[in-house]
Amino acid sequence: MKKITLTLISLLILVSLVLSGCGSTKSTKTTTDSSGTSSSTETTETADSSNLEELFSSRDLSGDVQTADAVKITLSGNTATASSSNVSISGSTVTIKAEGTYILSGSLQDGSIIVNVSKEEKVTLVLNGVSITSKTFAPIYVVQADKVFITLSDGTTNTLENGGSFKQIDDNNVDAVIFSKDDITINGTGTLTIKSPAGHGIVGKDEVTIASGTYNITSAKTAIRGNDSIEIADGTFTLNAETDGIHAEDSDDDSVGLVYIKGGTFNIKAGDDAIHATTTLQIDGGTFNITAAEGLEATVIKINDGTVSINASDDGINAAKKSSTTTPLVEINGGKITITMGQGDTDGIDSNGNITINGGTVSVTGNSAFDYDGTGTVNGGTVIVNGSQVSTLPNQMMGGGGAGGPGMGNFGTNNNNGTAGGFGGKGGFKGQRPTQQQAS
Repeated sequence: MKKITLTLISLLILVSLVLSGCGSTKSTKTTTDSSGTSSSTETTETADSSNLEELFSSRDLSGDVQTADAVKITLSGNTATASSSNVSISGSTVTIKAEGTYILSGSLQDGSIIVNVSKEEKVTLVLNGVSITSKTFAPIYVVQADKVFITLSDGTTNTLENGGSFKQIDDNNVDAVIFSKDDITINGTGTLTIKSPAGHGIVGKDEVTIASGTYNITSAKTAIRGNDSIEIADGTFTLNAETDGIHAEDSDDDSVGLVYIKGGTFNIKAGDDAIHATTTLQIDGGTFNITAAEGLEATVIKINDGTVSINASDDGINAAKKSSTTTPLVEINGGKITITMGQGDTDGIDSNGNITINGGTVSVTGNSAFDYDGTGTVNGGTVIVNGSQVSTLPNQMMGGGGAGGPGMGNFGTNNNNGTAGGFGGKGGFKGQRPTQQQAS
């Protein structure tokens, strides 16, 4: 699936957030606007019509491998052997030149597996208990293909590791342990351990799809990165990244960069964002234990189900203007979300546009629970701020100790009479705008 297809899918997802459809129900919503005024109106809530599960093909999900005509590649020290002329071996570099299934086993020291076939051909690499270390390059490099499947054999442990630097062999800037110029799917029930002390863990310049498996990734940069999209159906992930855990972005096109997660178990420690998408980040299930500067970041963040636990030092969930195609939005329809914020200028859920909570349980602990530039809407679910349930969303705003000179303003808070701190001089801290309920 190429960029034009992903762009259409992203637009359909975004349209589904605002257009009505079948299965609608009536409910009462409470809205807090940017001035702090709350109002209740009867509105029509629309069932979600997007079906991102269609992004996964049956071949993505199955992990089934036809072994009858498979080529066996045995890795042995600083060389390898293969049962087909479609594989060329030069020292510790193994190059696959034709479509087919290739079963790899053994260990390769300071070597690489390179896939370079026509744009119409698909290749399946079966990792059957392999260990590949490449001191100055990527252990697996896809130069060209229609699509490459990497299947982790049942019960096997596979290790891929870069030695600490990347020396380029062509015009591509290869900077990951698995680096693919075209679509890539990883599936199977085995385990994959990736160590990347100088770069990313997995990089796909088009789509990255992960259907199943166990992943332990330690990286100096992003653990898993895709340009057009990252789609995860299931799996167990332990990601330790100095930048982002999961990141989808094309720096030349802000209409793509989708992250969709259907399920799985995620333990993510990241120096920046745990999960980042340019357009839409949608979570339909899974268990997430996140420690990062920011937990989830995208233009549109939609959580339909799952258990999400975030410890963040900046924003827990952040809908920022990453894409010019739509207005930032956080929409929570289900699941259990627990956010614990660090001290200072931090927000539990921050949106440069709107926040809508239709269901689920949202619990935020911190100085500022919510910060939104548009509207904050509660249609259903349970919202807890610092241990107390609320029916409307408080809103953080720039505040201070009143008009004045360039000095530091006082910290604006909700006073006992419900009056927010005024705008202070330059450098005033944020104060929290009271809700109408608090001011009454």
